[in-house]
Amino acid sequence: MTISDSVGAPGSVDSPRPVESPGQSLPVARGCPFSQPQQYARLRERGPVGTVRLADGAEAYWISGHEEGRAVLTDRRFSSDRRLPGFPVLDPDPGTRKRLISQPPTMIGMDAPEHTAARRAVLGEFTLKRLTALRPRVQSIVDRFVDEMLAAETHPVDLVRALSLPVPSLVICELLGVPYGDHDFFQERTATVIRRTNPSQARQQAFAELRSYMGDLITRKETEPGDDLFSRQIAKQRAEGTFDHEAMVSTAFLLLLAGHETTANMISLGVLALLRHPDQLALITADPARTPLAVEELLRYFAIADLVTSRVATEDVTVGGVTIEAGSGVVVSGLSVNWDPEVFPDPAELDLGRGARNHIAFGFGPHQCLGQNLARAELQIVFDTLFRRIPGLRLAVPVEDIPFKTDAGLYGAYELPVTW
Repeated sequence: MTISDSVGAPGSVDSPRPVESPGQSLPVARGCPFSQPQQYARLRERGPVGTVRLADGAEAYWISGHEEGRAVLTDRRFSSDRRLPGFPVLDPDPGTRKRLISQPPTMIGMDAPEHTAARRAVLGEFTLKRLTALRPRVQSIVDRFVDEMLAAETHPVDLVRALSLPVPSLVICELLGVPYGDHDFFQERTATVIRRTNPSQARQQAFAELRSYMGDLITRKETEPGDDLFSRQIAKQRAEGTFDHEAMVSTAFLLLLAGHETTANMISLGVLALLRHPDQLALITADPARTPLAVEELLRYFAIADLVTSRVATEDVTVGGVTIEAGSGVVVSGLSVNWDPEVFPDPAELDLGRGARNHIAFGFGPHQCLGQNLARAELQIVFDTLFRRIPGLRLAVPVEDIPFKTDAGLYGAYELPVTW
């Protein structure tokens, strides 16, 4: 068993300790986008469970093993509640913990039964049947922005601004009922919030402005409903007698932010990887039926939301032979888990035929990403359409000149200049 009830008190002979990593602190900036940080590799060499130092000086457990990571994410003795003492805050901004404590939690910060109810309320909006029906509209949106790329009078074109960001932004806006005309507002503020190097005051102000924007939007939906997710949820919850304005605002905030920023980063990184591996790109251009498996490998390979799967233990629990004491923070590293060589042989090799969907790029367990099938569909359609319609696409700058998001909570590229 990888995970079990703990035996013995912490520090006793029956309670093994992890290999210490006193010199390692989080977060770690990624260097080359095609490799894991050297610090991650050193932590893995010491075992699947170790300890690290957080930005605020606290110590937390670090999980790099695939089996151990999935076990933690399915065990309810590890809480997702960011307000609990000991929850690992990876942001050096001292205002982050205060904000997490003071604001109503979003779905990712809830535990059962609250999380179960909140997730069930919107789950019907993300069924495979509903998302399959949405694919023609996604295709139309992708074609629109590729048309605009092809019509560009000057080169190079920044793929982030031309395609990666607008496609998922417009898709999620139409699904949720957010005016796409406001995309500059929420994209800029989202970027400010997740960039760790921005001044604390600027990040807090951007967060407050985003939440205020979503609050105003939900208020309008309450009196002027449309054919969109928010309007349907308001009507449904009012009929059930469960509607709560602030809770809906929290859900809206999460769905909008996660619905555009994550997929945008994966589009950029996926295109970059395919351009850098023409032999792999040839596999999907020759046979688009391979694209779904290619998407899974790209998700595994980059694991852009590397450190969002954090938890705090509510009881003593043994993981991988190590007792994690109640109140201890736990960081499940998505990139480390997805690069576990015991599960993914030669993990540093991009192999679009690998076909492994047992990665945790979307998390795992009860908190697994609601919109994962929407993201998969967007990525498949973008890659197939882009390389079919612009077969001569190529990078316009060396990889080392691309500004990567080494200082942000979600990995990606700030710009990706391309030409053809």
